[in-house]
Amino acid sequence: MILVDTNVLLDIYKADPIWMPWSLQQLRSPKTGELGINMVVYAELAGHPAELAHLDSFLDALGIEMTELSKPAARLAGQAFRQYRQRGGTKTGVLPDFFIGAHAKAEGYPLLTRDAGRYRNYFPGIDLICP
Repeated sequence: MILVDTNVLLDIYKADPIWMPWSLQQLRSPKTGELGINMVVYAELAGHPAELAHLDSFLDALGIEMTELSKPAARLAGQAFRQYRQRGGTKTGVLPDFFIGAHAKAEGYPLLTRDAGRYRNYFPGIDLICP
C-alpha cells in the first residue's frame, strides 16, 4: 500500500497544469501498486468545492482505498505535533500533515507527496515518493 497525500490528489482534481502530469504518472506507475488514503486526506479533499458523490467517484476512478488510522499512528502524530510546537512552530493548520505522516510511518507505507520537508523532519526514515 502507498499512502497518497492530499496535494497529489488535488493536482489531478484541479487539473494543475504544472503538477498534474507528475502526479498522474506516479499514481499510474506499475511499481505503485495499491493506493490508499485515510479519513484526514478524505476530509481535506471534501473541503474543496465538490459534491461528496463526485469525490467518491473521483477516488474510485483512481482506485484509491480508504485505510484506517491506528492508535499508534495517532500517538505518533501527537508526538510529532508536540515536537513541532517545542521547536517554535506556530502554524495552526499542520496537524493533518502530522496525521498523514504518522499513518505512513506507523504502518510502514511509502507516502506519495509533493511536500516532503515536514515529513522528513518529523518522521525520520519515512519512505517518501516525491519530486
